[in-house]
Amino acid sequence: VGFSSGIYLNITVPALILLSIADVILGQIRYSIPEELKKGSFVGNVAEDLGLDARRMKSGGARIVNGDSSEFIRLNLDKGFLVVAERIDRERLCGQVSPCSLSLEIIITNPVQLHSVVIEVLDVNDNAPLFSEKEIQFELSESAQPGTHILQESAVDHDVGKNSLQGYTLNPTDTFNVKVQTGPDGSKYAELYLHAPLDREKEDKLVLTLTAVDGGDPQRSGTLKIYISVLDVNDNAPVFTQKELKTAIAENSPKDTVVMVVSATDADEGSNGHVTYHFPRMSADVADIFTINENSGEITVKGLIDYEKHKYFELGVQAKDQGGLIASTKIGIEVVDVNDNAPVISLTSFSSPIPEDSVSGTTVAIVNVKDLDSGTNGIIKCSITDKIPFAIKPSFKNYYTLTTDGILDRESKPEYNITFIAVDEGSPPLSTSKTVSLKISDVNDNPPIFEKSFYSAFITENNSPGVSIFSVKAQDLDWNQNARISYVLIDGQFNGEPLSSFVSVNAESGVVHSVRSFDYEQIKAFEFFVQARDGGSPPLSSNVSVKIMIQDQNDNAPQILYPVQTGGSLVAEIVPRSADVGYLVTKVVAVDVDSGQNAWLSYKLQKATDRALFEVGLQNGEIRTVRQVTDKDAVKQKLTVVVEDNGQPSRSATVNINVAVADSFPEVLSEFTDFTHDKEYNDNLTFYLVLALAVVSFLFIVSIIVILSVKCYRWRRERMFYKSGANLPVIPYYPPLYADVGETGTLQHVYNYEVCKTSDSRKSDLKYARPSSESIISLDCSGTQTLPHVQNKKMASNTCHKVSSNCHCYGCPVYKKNLAVILLQFVVLDSMCRCWTVYCGYSSRFQQRLPRYFTRLARGKRTHRGEAKTGSVEKLS
Repeated sequence: VGFSSGIYLNITVPALILLSIADVILGQIRYSIPEELKKGSFVGNVAEDLGLDARRMKSGGARIVNGDSSEFIRLNLDKGFLVVAERIDRERLCGQVSPCSLSLEIIITNPVQLHSVVIEVLDVNDNAPLFSEKEIQFELSESAQPGTHILQESAVDHDVGKNSLQGYTLNPTDTFNVKVQTGPDGSKYAELYLHAPLDREKEDKLVLTLTAVDGGDPQRSGTLKIYISVLDVNDNAPVFTQKELKTAIAENSPKDTVVMVVSATDADEGSNGHVTYHFPRMSADVADIFTINENSGEITVKGLIDYEKHKYFELGVQAKDQGGLIASTKIGIEVVDVNDNAPVISLTSFSSPIPEDSVSGTTVAIVNVKDLDSGTNGIIKCSITDKIPFAIKPSFKNYYTLTTDGILDRESKPEYNITFIAVDEGSPPLSTSKTVSLKISDVNDNPPIFEKSFYSAFITENNSPGVSIFSVKAQDLDWNQNARISYVLIDGQFNGEPLSSFVSVNAESGVVHSVRSFDYEQIKAFEFFVQARDGGSPPLSSNVSVKIMIQDQNDNAPQILYPVQTGGSLVAEIVPRSADVGYLVTKVVAVDVDSGQNAWLSYKLQKATDRALFEVGLQNGEIRTVRQVTDKDAVKQKLTVVVEDNGQPSRSATVNINVAVADSFPEVLSEFTDFTHDKEYNDNLTFYLVLALAVVSFLFIVSIIVILSVKCYRWRRERMFYKSGANLPVIPYYPPLYADVGETGTLQHVYNYEVCKTSDSRKSDLKYARPSSESIISLDCSGTQTLPHVQNKKMASNTCHKVSSNCHCYGCPVYKKNLAVILLQFVVLDSMCRCWTVYCGYSSRFQQRLPRYFTRLARGKRTHRGEAKTGSVEKLS
């Protein structure tokens, strides 16, 4: 405790008594006591603290002269103590004012002394935080999203300092949680928000306990029960346009003055979209000043606004729909005295439209801003809306320049709504906004863009020239002439031909037409480029690749690769009679130049000599036996197989197959000699056959004439030789390869031939055999005489030998004129390929009869079958 003293002049004139005081001594003491002390509790030893004796205070009639505090503090003159006269409640005495003090003066007479005593009442934690309600109930939709603010609540603690309200806790916190917020006046309030998604089907009733705690010791708390009903339908909460709103209102505003209108929207319809507005948290004194229309959201003045008591109001507003969803916002209301004029915005210059390629810093408008207020209320700041490529800069005095501040793109945004906002520096500030529309003009800065990066289309072959295939489409983001697109076929070649001979492109519509009829077997696909060009200056263009694929039609019949069909030769497949069931006879191989299902081939047996013997594989064309081959089956079998594709309509080809059921080749030959007569010849083959027949006939006639001429010539010579033969000497002559063997006169070498003949010359066979040592003709060793009669008898024993059925024919084709020895051979054939060879040895006497003998043989006067023809010089003569 400290004190100070001074000298003052204090004159008191009570009723009809005048007291003159010579000396006034002033002292000051300060005490601190906690509130809620019991009556008679010690406050302080005034006598000791002032340096006085208790008897002096009693003799001087010390008393407390300040009546405001005398009811709480009493002076004990016997001891010189200050004691508590009545229980002191700091909250009732001072409210929220801190520090809280009691001021009193003690006066002592004889001499007069005046002492000032200040007693500070210290706060004790005697008040627990208290909510305005014990419990609240509300409904909440299960579709509320985590983070949704649903409630704002605050408790009141009349204590101050650390004993005042310090925070809030929530229990349980698995679904909801709480945030402790601090208002502008330093008060703390709880903001309840959803922490986890709700599920009405699991839990439709929730009970939360919100606890407010102070900082005293012991700590005191207050609780609020929150009952939440979870609704099932409404899934859209109201949404405020701004989370926090600020406004200003002049003090002493008349009743029903509109402060502001809050607005929230709800995306739901019907009753779920109907929004009502409420004040969720408000102290009693503020509730007497403002009210809100629950339907319109209009906040109006209800009571007297006193600037000296409240300079600022912060109101919490809840928007609640009929489904129980809640949105919260805060409104700040500042009370001002003077500023009541808003700024005025006017455009001095404005350029619209501006080209989109304007450089940054291009001037768009000049703005003038005025405010009729003065001082700080007349100082104005001008700005524009955010997130636009423009900037506003002060120029001089109250003028501002609007310039471009970024890249403009008409294609992304052709028009800007620029809002100028002028705000003064009054309290609260007044603002004015003005919106202008700025248009952006186009420049050719975008090339045409095709809808696809690559086009492909199909067209069926054998199409009509000029038919539309498909169309390409491009878009240009520019405008007007800059966006007008024309299409051009880029020149190129395919297979050595210009692309313009294949397709054409309509310049206006982009439709691709065929110029020719396509053939899939020649061209299956081709590619080209189409260019899209706009009408700007300079023009911009882009290219796209186009692929045309030709689709196949069934326009080609199958082609038979095997067996090969020839016009002049006979091809036959041989099936042995021992063939089992399923024996592979042959396989028909065919191809179709078409593709896809048009090239799928199937094989069918159209005709057959015996359908019960053969079958054809439907897919592979294999010809197999169906049953066991028997001896009763005909040797000659003719099959006709049809090869058909799968097109619509289908095309087919046929092939004839000759089958021989035999075990040996000669049996096949004997049965197939007449097969060639069934061949069908085309016109070219007939022509060549007729020509060959004519040539052969001509050669035959010429040969006959030559032979007749030679025969006539020889006959005449023979006649001449016969007539003069008796007188002519015999001149011995030995031809080459013939040797004189002495008296025997036999010829050493005989030529042997093995011949097989059939009616078809292509199947004849000729084989040269070894020479025989058999002597046929003997000559006189002297060479000067004719053959003796004995030798003629030997020669008569040489007979014409019959040859066996293997057609071996022996003889020596030697004929020498002017010789007495001639060896002739003649072969006679019948239909069974059996032949005889006549060996004839004769002397010069037989020379005269020989032509007539062969003439008879040539006329068909031959021997009977199976009989040997023998002859000698004697018999034939």
